[in-house]
Amino acid sequence: MTFLIKNILGTLLLPPANGLLLLFLAFVFRHRRRAFALALAGAALLLAQSVPIVARTLIAPLEENAGPLFTAADGAGAIVILGGGLKLDAPEYGGDTANERSLTRLRYGVALARQSGLPVLVSGGRGPAARLSEAEVLADIAEKEFGLAIRWQESESTDTADNAQMTAAILKAAGIGRVVLVTHAFHMPRARRLFEAAGLSVVPAPTEFRSRRQKPIDAFDFLPQASANLNSYYALHEYLGLLWAALPRP
Repeated sequence: MTFLIKNILGTLLLPPANGLLLLFLAFVFRHRRRAFALALAGAALLLAQSVPIVARTLIAPLEENAGPLFTAADGAGAIVILGGGLKLDAPEYGGDTANERSLTRLRYGVALARQSGLPVLVSGGRGPAARLSEAEVLADIAEKEFGLAIRWQESESTDTADNAQMTAAILKAAGIGRVVLVTHAFHMPRARRLFEAAGLSVVPAPTEFRSRRQKPIDAFDFLPQASANLNSYYALHEYLGLLWAALPRP
């Protein structure tokens, strides 16, 4: 029930549902004085979240706190790659496969494994409509497409907190207390906090920095774009996740 409530609230508070919710409320209360203000706020929110310069402003603080680029394992005993979701029933692959986020993390984790010689754990459970867990899919891709055998699979988690707790249990049983953690830069601050709370020492290995740019600001930075809306979604999702993680538990 907690998982369901958390996901429903998260969906409503994230783009584009947050702006659409305000527009819906404006329609419901259209005969009242506040309806216009609600409609204006909803439209402004939808627009702002789709503007690249706003999206980068939202996601940049997360990436700035992701830690430095990986240079050395620094005493870690394993590499942990966090799943980022699946693409379900992909006909060209004959079933479930990794989505873009998961594949980005896996590719970087495999590169670090080859560089460091450390064994790898992949972490990610099975969603309601999936046939396989994220961990199973990633392990299969790592072996068949990258030629790297995965040592451990954590395949029961439903979120990052579960990733941390269940991964810690597996690795502590193997005598490992320090890990190289691979995930997106915007996700690293929350993931690192949760893994450290689970009792693991973390060497961050962030990948795909979305707020970095090589060219100066131009007119296109102020025009709505779908990619900016996605970055706003990721950033706000992480801020909500950090807030949830900070709430006291009974």
